[in-house]
Amino acid sequence: MSENNQIKVAIADDHKIFRKGVILSMRQYTNIKFVMEADNGEDLLNKIPESLPDVVLCDLKMPIKDGIDTTKLITKNFPGIRVIILTMYEDERFVGHLMDCGAAGYLLKNTDPSEIKKAISDVMRTGFYLNPFVNKVLIKKNYSKQKFNPNLTSEVVLSDREKEVLTLVCMEFTAAEISAKMDISPRTVEAIKDRLMERFGVKNSVGLVFYAMKNQLID
Repeated sequence: MSENNQIKVAIADDHKIFRKGVILSMRQYTNIKFVMEADNGEDLLNKIPESLPDVVLCDLKMPIKDGIDTTKLITKNFPGIRVIILTMYEDERFVGHLMDCGAAGYLLKNTDPSEIKKAISDVMRTGFYLNPFVNKVLIKKNYSKQKFNPNLTSEVVLSDREKEVLTLVCMEFTAAEISAKMDISPRTVEAIKDRLMERFGVKNSVGLVFYAMKNQLID
């Protein structure tokens, strides 16, 4: 994030007029600054080291390198950057797969600018953004049929502290907020989250939320 607390955002989409439209519609939000545009995933990855955005709005279908491969590479090579998929594909099968690849949120292109702004703010604050469209996937049986590789082979047993941290993560509280609520250090919160991610075989907070809801680990 820049010194004046602006969130630096990049957008990757092969339709220039759409990119310009999104940027224009977001001008009313002064805490968001677009620092880069890209025509495709490869173009985006080449430009990231120079612009270092906090958040990337990324289309799915792009030439040369699509949004799926791009999300995987950003997650691997730039783990501090949050990727929000912004696409016309209203297909629930994509949602779980993109989240598994490291995406922090999934929005449709007809989304209002106010929701895009909320998604950007939320992924900066908590690491993920879950809207009603994404939430539907969590309760669909077909999500359990998608690729998922938890490390545990037996019943999941959580300590009271682990369950409380997991519950607060699912309620979109930050590590600092969880720390204050539980009267433990932020480092302890992060250690518990890391331990849970390792146990569940997931990569990020989104994975924790998906796993917790899928396996009914929280009340």
